[in-house]
Amino acid sequence: MQVNQDAFDLTATQVRINAKAKVDANTSAFLQLQSAHTWGTGSAAYAASDSDSSVGLHQAFFTLKNFAGLPVAAKVGRQEIVFDGHRIFGHTGWTTGAQTHDGLKLTHAHDNMSLTYAGSMAQELTGTSGRGDENDVWAHALRANFQGVLGGSLSTYLVMMDDDCGTLSSVTACVSGSNNWYTIGARQAGKIYGLDYRVEYYHQTGNAGGADGAVAVATTGSYYGTANTSAGYQTETSRDAYMFGVRVGKSFKNVSMKPKVTLWYDYLSGNSDEDMNEGTWGQFDTLFDTGHKFYGFMDLFLGYSGANVNFMGLQDFAVKVVLKPADKWTLKADVHNFRLAETVGGSPSMSILTGICSASTSSGAVSVTDRCDRSLGNQLGTELDLTLVHKYSPNVGINFGYSQFMAESLWHLVDGTDQNKGWANTGHWAYVQAKVKF
Repeated sequence: MQVNQDAFDLTATQVRINAKAKVDANTSAFLQLQSAHTWGTGSAAYAASDSDSSVGLHQAFFTLKNFAGLPVAAKVGRQEIVFDGHRIFGHTGWTTGAQTHDGLKLTHAHDNMSLTYAGSMAQELTGTSGRGDENDVWAHALRANFQGVLGGSLSTYLVMMDDDCGTLSSVTACVSGSNNWYTIGARQAGKIYGLDYRVEYYHQTGNAGGADGAVAVATTGSYYGTANTSAGYQTETSRDAYMFGVRVGKSFKNVSMKPKVTLWYDYLSGNSDEDMNEGTWGQFDTLFDTGHKFYGFMDLFLGYSGANVNFMGLQDFAVKVVLKPADKWTLKADVHNFRLAETVGGSPSMSILTGICSASTSSGAVSVTDRCDRSLGNQLGTELDLTLVHKYSPNVGINFGYSQFMAESLWHLVDGTDQNKGWANTGHWAYVQAKVKF
């Protein structure tokens, strides 16, 4: 999506070729070649010779059953790691490249319970600042799933991010402070009393190294009086963040077009002035989620660290409707209302330090510019997502999509744009997607 009034378009292709091999009764291997290409780029029509070398290995792993003589299956190599609804581990499959992990997964299943460990070498950096392996980042996830709970399944999570370098503000450089931290939570989803539902909660604790780079110490004096000054984060910062999500849906199969209506709410905590004063990082980190599935199809709120909402959290109120207007056709309509978790007026120092607005001091008097005042509230905007899905044949599907984002004044300040300088208050995005499997 481009918020400027000048639109652009492109055509992209994703091609995958899978190869499976059964080595013996307990061993198998899987290779997936992938080429993600944007039409007209690289060696296109103007080149005399096609030298496109974009084909690579998207996945390449082997699987061992009864690993080490135990009732455990081991998957080793480059692989997609997806847990439940993609909330904290997903494959970001809406992108042409999608996401994979270099690591291993161990799974044990018994009766209605399964236990999974996943380890991902999330980042490998060598020699930066002479700190060696401290530049590396490992993700360790432990998931237990129980079937048959309240008409569905219950999953519990413990995820550890082992990041001695502190990459909160940058994933490519070694910055100050340890960033070793944990996510603990649970997800319950199923169907009960004729309603589809999902309830989940995650809490994050540990260190937040790099917070001083993400929300830097103020250098321009006090805001709103010396007693109320928030000076930004220091090198060592603790993490205390959380998110919860609730979804309730109802299907009407005996009604024309078989409608399904879903009510949806997500809350991701953010930083406030109080958090900053206490040296606590309150912005929830979405880890390796497929954010496109949750926070609108225009992908305005995908940043895992919360930088795209200036580390002040996010609320998402949504209503989703699914209709079957004809055989092999499905129409979906989603309406999202996005808001910051924290208000500008309630956390003026955080708003100033993260660039939402600016202030200057002179003899104790404050001059606030860029419409940074309590009247801004926390409303970011409303997004409409329309999707028309046609099942052309068992192996061919065609999707048509249109989305519109209607921005509030606060959105332009958070996004760094200005509606008075030619930036649109309404953004548009449309696509046609064809999927062919054989």
